[in-house]
Amino acid sequence: MQRWALQHGAMTRSDGSARFSVWAPRVESIALLLARGAVTTVHEMEHGEHGFHEVSVTEVPPGSDYLYRLDGDRDRPDPISRCQPFGVHGPSRLIDPGSFAWSDSNWAGLQTSDLIIYEVHVGTFSSEGTFDAVVERLPYLRDLGITAIELMPVAQFPGYRNWGYDGVHPYAPQMSYGGPDGLRRLVDAAHGLGLAVHLDVVCNHLGPEGNYLDEFGPYFTDRYSTPWGRAINFDGPDSDEVRRYFIDNALYWITEYHIDGLRLDAVHAIFDFGARHILEELAAAVHAQAAALGRHVQVIAESDLNDPRLVRSRDAGGYGLDATWSDDFHHAIHAAFTGERNGYYVDFGGVEQIAKTLRDRFALDGRYSRYRRRRHGAPASDVPTDRIVAFVQNHDQVGNRAQGERLSALTTFEQRKLAAALLLLSPYVPVLFMGEEYGELHPFFYFVDHGDSELNQAVRRGREREFAAFGWSTPPPDPAAEDTFQRSRIDPAQAESSPHSELIRLYRDLIRQRRSEPLLRPGAAAGDVDYDGQAGWLVSRFHTAENDVVALFNCSGELAAASPGMRAGRWRRRIATDDAYYGGGGTRSPSQLAVAADQPARIELAGYSAALYAWEPD
Repeated sequence: MQRWALQHGAMTRSDGSARFSVWAPRVESIALLLARGAVTTVHEMEHGEHGFHEVSVTEVPPGSDYLYRLDGDRDRPDPISRCQPFGVHGPSRLIDPGSFAWSDSNWAGLQTSDLIIYEVHVGTFSSEGTFDAVVERLPYLRDLGITAIELMPVAQFPGYRNWGYDGVHPYAPQMSYGGPDGLRRLVDAAHGLGLAVHLDVVCNHLGPEGNYLDEFGPYFTDRYSTPWGRAINFDGPDSDEVRRYFIDNALYWITEYHIDGLRLDAVHAIFDFGARHILEELAAAVHAQAAALGRHVQVIAESDLNDPRLVRSRDAGGYGLDATWSDDFHHAIHAAFTGERNGYYVDFGGVEQIAKTLRDRFALDGRYSRYRRRRHGAPASDVPTDRIVAFVQNHDQVGNRAQGERLSALTTFEQRKLAAALLLLSPYVPVLFMGEEYGELHPFFYFVDHGDSELNQAVRRGREREFAAFGWSTPPPDPAAEDTFQRSRIDPAQAESSPHSELIRLYRDLIRQRRSEPLLRPGAAAGDVDYDGQAGWLVSRFHTAENDVVALFNCSGELAAASPGMRAGRWRRRIATDDAYYGGGGTRSPSQLAVAADQPARIELAGYSAALYAWEPD
């Protein structure tokens, strides 16, 4: 199988020359402005077929900077720039992607069911805010039991602080994070420790500042709209090359940077009414390249559509993605524990919704949504559990609150431990948000660093409109203020004091159980869920003909007596969240019990606690 290679942009050659190729059907003429040291030369590009302009230049060393002069009067960076050393408006830099000395030749990636994902915002994960600083904490994540880190978008964005969803150079790693080599060092180091690296990529819009793509070609469309910017032209006139641009970008990350998985941002804002959806085409291309590279690579959708077609196979009429996020899992737990019913939380609140998400993938699977005032989602119980990604916190659910509160500011300590158990003993692929494992106290705000004061003001107004549906009265901090960014940095030293140390101890042990118990591997066993909405408990059972594991959860604040369906024989408790070892007051659940064939088990659980039991064959 032939491997893919990038065919456009700026490409070095073995003879010391370089070829420059750019798609620009809206431009009559383009000149390459090439800076080699102190000398800048101008090279007219040949206007070829299908809107491409190309030129080859001899003796061009890596590190040379260049711009494209459009129609003689506008100097612009390369739409396929691999490096933007001076920011989104400055010249692009020619780099040699083959110059990095990789040491991960034996790395083959991970299967989806082996993923325990840790979401990281590079800029606030450390005081340095760089890729290299993330490298320093990789051993900690490995020891926690994490198997994959997921980086929020790193494509070059304006300024020095941003969530990454305002990126305008999809091929260029953010320079303030460490640029191309910094990202390569991070991926290579992660693979050396057995950790996969996933990357959040944005295919539904580009940021407003430094966005010059429209001057080159019809990358955007006015037929559809997104809340964040102009929609991408995936199905209109001249869309073939636009599709190629974003598919090549996906292949670029997994090939030139050895990325192990792509989290596609907000696919519900990707509009394509052609016969073959862009998501299907992109996933197929990524999987083919992964096979050629001999690696496992995942394509995972962030979506609020609750649409199982995203992850059904192409043979079954689906798009063939590897997994999709389930917002319902988060919403059900958040609403039940915090009591919030504003915004989209109006559709959630009871233990019934938690049980339904554990059993049926989505709570809203064709049911009526009060928030949307219509039916939402589709049945997905046929979808394998390793195709669902679950979480109790992430950057959106924390950062899109007016005050950026984490669960540590909204729930009790016992509730946070129960939330951890619901997540890590669920049948789905879990995602942890950085600092969650020790109960990080710092908020995580939305922040930007635009150079345009009017744009900053527009961001402020937009955030206020978004929060109106939730009824939050306290205004959010200024997204453009540096202090907003600084206050969002995590403080790992918190993990060394109580009760943070007990919480991280629980996370480690829950992850250890998940990784050591075969029945807890997503898709490895049949599962069923039972619950008592009035009493507030639910039971999740994983079983094969040879073995059985039962997880019990009391989602109420009062003592509850659960009646799980347990096969006859001896059972031993593996973990209890209210154990003194985890900062609890002492567990009410028995350490072991014998279940008779004619007498159902009855297990007491303290308020907001969980316990895991495993059957022991004679």
